[in-house]
Amino acid sequence: MTMHRVLQLTAGVGLLAVLGTPAGAETRDLGRDTLPANDGWAAYGTGTTGGAAADDAHVYTVTDRAELVRALDGGSDTPKIIKIAGTIDANTDDDGDRLDCADYTTGGYSTKKYLAAYDPRTWGAAKPSGPQEEARQASAAKQAERVVLPVGSNTTIVGLGSKAVLKGGSLQVSDADNVIIRNLELRDAYDCFPVWQPNTGGLGDWKTAYDTLWLRGATHVWVDHVTASDKGHPDEKEPTYFGRNYLRHDGLLDITGGSDLVTVSWSRFADHDKAMLIGNGDTAVGDRGKLRVTLHHNEFESVVQRAPRVRFGQVHLYNNRYVVPEDAHDYRYSVGVSTESAIHAQNNAFTTPGHVEAADLVKSWNGTALHTSGNVFNGYPVDLLTIYNAYNSASERDLTADVGWTPTLHTKIDSAATADREVARGAGAGRIP
Repeated sequence: MTMHRVLQLTAGVGLLAVLGTPAGAETRDLGRDTLPANDGWAAYGTGTTGGAAADDAHVYTVTDRAELVRALDGGSDTPKIIKIAGTIDANTDDDGDRLDCADYTTGGYSTKKYLAAYDPRTWGAAKPSGPQEEARQASAAKQAERVVLPVGSNTTIVGLGSKAVLKGGSLQVSDADNVIIRNLELRDAYDCFPVWQPNTGGLGDWKTAYDTLWLRGATHVWVDHVTASDKGHPDEKEPTYFGRNYLRHDGLLDITGGSDLVTVSWSRFADHDKAMLIGNGDTAVGDRGKLRVTLHHNEFESVVQRAPRVRFGQVHLYNNRYVVPEDAHDYRYSVGVSTESAIHAQNNAFTTPGHVEAADLVKSWNGTALHTSGNVFNGYPVDLLTIYNAYNSASERDLTADVGWTPTLHTKIDSAATADREVARGAGAGRIP
């Protein structure tokens, strides 16, 4: 299939129906939108314009993986606008045929053999090595060739209409600047070949490779009206091996490796364990002065933890909506306060069932400060800092309210109750006004 350079919106009712746009409706070119002034940390300095300056030769409409890969151009810095129409499955070959885990398997790898080789009762606590681990790595490399999609500087990726989906892919913005990703559903970045890590968390754990969106050394990034989830393959339905859930997904959106000046707005993160990590290591002191992130008007629903978990960064967390479902049995926390983090948590709304208390919303690892104001818990005002300190004083050091900075780059901050209603109606892909 040849790549379409510019979408012709007058092509007829059929294409409009596919994109979820009623025939005859006015449509604006989202690809030329830029981040408004003062809209979070990504507006700092030069602001964030993505591919808005692209010439017509670098405006693409893509409908399958092959077209998307060509448009991404290996993560080049050339200004480009990439419009995704319909559903793109990253687990496909160059002819568009579907690939599954068996197609990536090589070197004699099998889950059964891997489990037998590295059972802690016989293998012990050493890092896996030998033929099955080598075969797993080779198999994982074959999948990575398909599903890892590098995004370069000066790029806008935008979904068309209300039904644009990237399934099974891992968009990776690595050492790039000035990127916009909007109006797109990112679904099920499924890892066929998790690795066993015997010493993680004391009991060992399964480690997966792919975030649906990973910012690593990325600067000036705007993520807006994105929906990210494990839809199709929830980890809770995976088996248990070595006493641990056989995880298939990593983060929904991780911001690490010295990334900086990021705004995440009006997006929805759902049905996942570890949603968002900002700063990936306590010893990554090079992150000091970076990891400046604004999260506003986002929804975190059925998320177990990391919404977000922060190290080092100055993070403004305002007007977000948190929903823990009635049947949640594995909820851990929402806001993670880690090494040298400086979080302003302002006017957020938390809704939980009776077995989840306000004291459960915040967790700290080596954190020292958290500034909170205007938040509500099940409709009532809640002082998250005071409650955290009261419930954890016996086991954790108290957090102070002085995080050393005050947010100035932000749009209008609504009450938590107003934000709760507005985010429920407006967050996620397909909902740009």
